Amino acid sequence: MTVAGQHVVITGGGTGVGAETAQTFAIAGAKVTIMGRTEGPLKAQNLPYQICDVTDATNVRGAFDAARKIQGPITIVIANAGAATSVPFAKMTAADLTAMLDVNLTGVFNVWQTALADMKAANTGRMIAIASTAGLKGYPYVAGYCAAKHGVVGLTRALAKELARTGITVNAICPGFIETPMLDRSITNITEKTGMSAEDAAKSLKKDNPQDRFIQPSEVANTALWLCSDAARSVNGHALSLSGGEI
Repeated sequence: MTVAGQHVVITGGGTGVGAETAQTFAIAGAKVTIMGRTEGPLKAQNLPYQICDVTDATNVRGAFDAARKIQGPITIVIANAGAATSVPFAKMTAADLTAMLDVNLTGVFNVWQTALADMKAANTGRMIAIASTAGLKGYPYVAGYCAAKHGVVGLTRALAKELARTGITVNAICPGFIETPMLDRSITNITEKTGMSAEDAAKSLKKDNPQDRFIQPSEVANTALWLCSDAARSVNGHALSLSGGEI
């Protein structure tokens, strides 16, 4: 399997890792459809796009149907849409937890399930979730996010076993802190709550990475590209840590 000519759908494709991944796959010859909730960032990528809220299964089915009509059956899906909020566990509400599960876990379920029929019909496919090191360990003040990302890793491992004989592989990529707008928001949140400088806040987030650096979106994009190659056809059910040795 190569990505040239394959139809890949990437959620959260307007900014950050999603946008970088979309451009990487397009350069490699894939037919790319990006999806997201806000039209402006999607249009800026100059790629086919569909407005889509991954938390709404009906909306996801409609967006995928529209994408198929334009570019054909979907054989690669990258569930990248996600969000993180920070709150001490004692102050968390059930609504806070539900919000994290909805976008970070149920969103993956919705897009993977919607793409599955195309892949089964083709006897090949790649399902990839952009998870997090928060799916492999705990971090303070983001219990809901960690719970959701751990759920994504569990879903990945279970589905990989279920589909192992179908020619479809299922994997999660688990980066540490990535240099994206989401990271900028995290740094701003720390400075506002602690009075710490932005530079010191960034250092506090880098400290768990033995390389003392943030992960770059291109590293995630190229890992996803490799997972879609023939070289990775036996890589199935893995949660690949991109963390400089943290995990």
